[in-house]
Amino acid sequence: MSMIAAATRKTARKAKGDGHLRRAEILKAAERIFVAEGYEGATIRRIADEVGVSSTALYMHFPDKAAILHEITEITFRVLLARNSEIAGLPLDPVVRVRMMLEAYMQWGLEQPNAYELVYCQRGPVSNTPWPEGATDLSRQCYDTFFDVVREVAASGRLRKGTGDTAAKALWMACHGVVALSASRPAFGWDDLDEIMTVTLDGMLYGLVID
Repeated sequence: MSMIAAATRKTARKAKGDGHLRRAEILKAAERIFVAEGYEGATIRRIADEVGVSSTALYMHFPDKAAILHEITEITFRVLLARNSEIAGLPLDPVVRVRMMLEAYMQWGLEQPNAYELVYCQRGPVSNTPWPEGATDLSRQCYDTFFDVVREVAASGRLRKGTGDTAAKALWMACHGVVALSASRPAFGWDDLDEIMTVTLDGMLYGLVID
């Protein structure tokens, strides 16, 4: 590193006595870097520089970058759960609500690829910090909210195949494939993802549900 760059780095850091390093500031900076450079490309030093503090100061808040991603994931899960809960309570046909929830799920996964990979894909960052129980519970609540609406469809006798449980899992697994493949194979040459999501939802629901 040049002396000019080193001096710039030192000047950019927050004064030792200002005492206002907030976790939210670290999370916001880390999320920007994870999206721009990918989880593997991000480093604690890079995140610390973005916030304007030393790596040592950042370690006082998070033991490693996976712990930062864990917290970002829990926050984004709360967003997904809020979406699901809002949709579930709408006075609409349950098939319409199922579709809206699946679309919201796929959009969430595409908006939060690092968090999605951490939770739903086998590859995941190793952390000294255990996966937070709160996030696991939020993930289950998201699924249960979705399953309850699929069960409404099943109870009305409108499923061509399976039960509410198997239908909910099959729908979720299919949508997972759209998100996971688009994220893990970005160079494949996918068509417009909005159109792919529409075709996926139409194909699944028209084939599974009796009008």
